[in-house]
Amino acid sequence: MISFFLTRSRTLLIGFLAAAGLLSSSGVAMASTVTQPGDAPSQHVRRPYSLLQMNICDSGYAGCYPRTQYPKILDEVVERIEANDVNAVTLNEACSGDVAEIAERTGYHFRFATIIYNGAPLACKTPDRRGEFGNAVLTKEAIKDSEDAPYSVFSGVEQRRWLCVATARRVNVCTSHLSTDGETPGSTNSIQCAELAQVLASRGRQPIVFAGDVNRHASCAPAGQWTLTDAAATQAPGIQHAYGNLTAPTLEFEQATYTDHDALVIRAGLPT
Repeated sequence: MISFFLTRSRTLLIGFLAAAGLLSSSGVAMASTVTQPGDAPSQHVRRPYSLLQMNICDSGYAGCYPRTQYPKILDEVVERIEANDVNAVTLNEACSGDVAEIAERTGYHFRFATIIYNGAPLACKTPDRRGEFGNAVLTKEAIKDSEDAPYSVFSGVEQRRWLCVATARRVNVCTSHLSTDGETPGSTNSIQCAELAQVLASRGRQPIVFAGDVNRHASCAPAGQWTLTDAAATQAPGIQHAYGNLTAPTLEFEQATYTDHDALVIRAGLPT
């Protein structure tokens, strides 16, 4: 019980700091809560808008794929959506057919951005017929518009893209999965990061929230938008980020069972 109240206090503190503009000069805030699978949803702080971010290692090619115990990873995504009752979901390393199944099981709307791999879409495997590899945004509210585009540069054979949707609630939800060549100035990742910041800044006139695996520790958020990171995560810490202009944001961790990144839940208020 004592640990619960301490965790709750830390959650509220992060929200207060974000609302008051008291985050660090880089705009980066650490996560406020770590929740375990099976924690009661009633322990979550209810906010007007919430988002679940997961990198689900779903292609069938990556070394982390055996851990997914497919289709258990899909069950885990659905369970976390339903347990947290989120407004939006961002998924990296997903497959279009699996995203369609998740959307059907949860009743959410979705858009999918196919990643070009070695000059062509990459068909997910083991099992086959799961669609193409890429990133997705799912929303409880209807999607009014969506846009995705590749970055100007990419390393290796995997093209990287960003994806944004505009919902009926007038909230923009975006995701991306950046290259893994490091974040030193001039790297492919750093160029993609700068281009992502431009995309988010151009959409920042309306409420916006981004979440994704950016494969870097320094923020890509444009000026005027906050940053939350999974620096205290138990798996691959520091490289999943959330940015936006929603008010008083908080971040919770949920340790994932069937993928190699923790799940993130962002909760925030909507700007008036």
